[in-house]
Amino acid sequence: MSSQTASDQNNCGICLSSMATPKGQAIFTAQCSHSFHYPCIVQNVRHGNLSCPICRAIWDKHNVPFQPNNWTTSPSQQNKSGDPPHPWGIFRQQHNLGGNSPNISFSFQRQQLPHQTYHQYSYQQPSWNYPSFPFVQQPQAPPEPTSFSDDEPLLCTSPIQSNDPQAITIKTQTESLAISAAESHPRYPVLVSICAPSLQDTDGHGSTPVDLVTVLDVSGSMCGLKLDLVKRAVKFIIQNLGPSDRLSIVTFSTTARRVFPLRRMSVEGRESAVRAVNSLRPDNMTNIVAGLEIGIRVLEERRERNPVASIMLLSDGVDSYCHSPSQLLGQLPASIRSNCMQHEIPVHTFGFGSDHDPNTMHAISNASGGTFSFIESVGMIQDSFALCIGGLLSVVAQEVRLTVRSASRGVKIVAIPSGRYVSNISDEGLQGVVDVGSLYAEEEKQFLVYLLVPQSSASDTKTSLLDVSCLYRDLASNELIQVQGELVEIPRPVVCSPADQVVSLEVDRQRNRILVSETIAEAQGLAEIGNLEAARAILAQRRETLLTTPAARAGDGLSNLLETELQEIMDRMATMDLYTHTGRAYALSGMSSHSLQRATTRGDTTTSCLSASFGAAQASYSAGGINYPQRGGIFQQQQQQQQSLSAGATPFASPASLPLGGAYETSSMVRMVQKSKDLGTSYTK
Repeated sequence: MSSQTASDQNNCGICLSSMATPKGQAIFTAQCSHSFHYPCIVQNVRHGNLSCPICRAIWDKHNVPFQPNNWTTSPSQQNKSGDPPHPWGIFRQQHNLGGNSPNISFSFQRQQLPHQTYHQYSYQQPSWNYPSFPFVQQPQAPPEPTSFSDDEPLLCTSPIQSNDPQAITIKTQTESLAISAAESHPRYPVLVSICAPSLQDTDGHGSTPVDLVTVLDVSGSMCGLKLDLVKRAVKFIIQNLGPSDRLSIVTFSTTARRVFPLRRMSVEGRESAVRAVNSLRPDNMTNIVAGLEIGIRVLEERRERNPVASIMLLSDGVDSYCHSPSQLLGQLPASIRSNCMQHEIPVHTFGFGSDHDPNTMHAISNASGGTFSFIESVGMIQDSFALCIGGLLSVVAQEVRLTVRSASRGVKIVAIPSGRYVSNISDEGLQGVVDVGSLYAEEEKQFLVYLLVPQSSASDTKTSLLDVSCLYRDLASNELIQVQGELVEIPRPVVCSPADQVVSLEVDRQRNRILVSETIAEAQGLAEIGNLEAARAILAQRRETLLTTPAARAGDGLSNLLETELQEIMDRMATMDLYTHTGRAYALSGMSSHSLQRATTRGDTTTSCLSASFGAAQASYSAGGINYPQRGGIFQQQQQQQQSLSAGATPFASPASLPLGGAYETSSMVRMVQKSKDLGTSYTK
């Protein structure tokens, strides 16, 4: 059964352009019924990739054309001009290999092409007399340097964000207003939030300089519209980097090369970078490891270093040389797999289309502390890149470490669910630490700290629960700063009133977020072993549980988004074919987003600032008196709801609209995406 829709069958499954046969175009159709342009499929097969790029059906190697050992020819097979047989032939016919062979068919139409277009190769036709496709010779690239320590020097003076920089703020919230003196709690949740300050200059001038390496797939499957849109997206990055920022461009196909060194994005640097982007051409296979190795070397071997460094990796295919994520990760330098915050090089990965390997792309981002984004349609590439660099260009703090300590005898820290962030509980439960790493401007990280709270020997007093502090490096001053939070206390009356027992919506929504994150991971694991029925059952059960929580019943925006997400994943796990094509990538990009509490592209864009209707929604909310955006779009709603509860309202009487944008999008991200949308498809410089 074909996995393509009716509209997909009209397009090549590799380059996504029309399958309508123009003059001189060859079409390849395999037994699985998937069709491709001859030049597109030949680049996948010529190096031994004998599976269908769409459904992964394995082709019989003895009956598949285009294989390398068949590419020589005798003089008798050459035409009168001395050229090899023309790739699109002089006939139009179909060939059926019969028996157990794949049902492979070709359509050819005569076309006379310039002689100088093709290389002088020696060809030999296969026994079934299929014409071979001679590849166009690419210009000879200059040899790679032995070392990538040729980066352009930094500016003599770094920009300063503010003479009096704002500090990270700490906020805490207990689950209830009081605990009776006679009660003990084995897992009492306290929400601890840290929020980064905003940029002093929203236009990005004076922001922390960044060293960025883009590692781009230019294999054969990227030909046509795909590569054109990637070029446009990289040009958007170039135009939005400042003169203190530096960019390097690495490409990979069968091999990898650095096509542009690490240079500052001055006027001259931008012009040179654009020329390098315009020179990109598709060719051959997919070697992700080779591309990442060079990208990492560019950052590791640079002589000078900007404070922020990152890699953006895009691919639309499966690595031709590594057959599992663990095999691929094992070949990468240990530096991107280190938990050491001082040497972190996050790799933000972008899986493009339905043929990429989401398991591998997610594994790379997860190991390095980056995000994994699923770009489901070609038109989303530039906006997805914009979302990412909107964050990277707004980093205000690094080496962020949150520390919580027990503030009373008998109070112990039981657990700190922290997602991808490394957490540690020590001193027999008296201290907990979460290493957060870097923070974007206005970015908020929230952690539930579960405590063992004993009975109180004295009634009508307060029990001190936690001391909270945060240590980080401020990038404006390059100094380590310690911020102390307020002491977390809770009253211990003899009897709690109904108001004392009202559940905090802030605590409840974070409990929902953790529930959904764990549910997605559990369902995705079941789907990987083919048990879609059990995966969908878990998603349905947890969705019903979510809908009964106080936050969801109060119309909480984040909880509504989480419920929508569970339903979307259920829909994408309806069949194994649908899960393979989009469900796996959608689930993994969600897991990446929740584990870091950071925005990613999620396939569809209906609940993100990437949505086409986002601008209209933003305008309507602004007209309604809500200042947009505020720390991911939900921070102000949280405050409003909690104020309502403090005034005596029930948690079910303060409905909130869906958060504007996604759950973790910051102002800088939204502004950059809006800038991308304003350019639209007209951006060609």
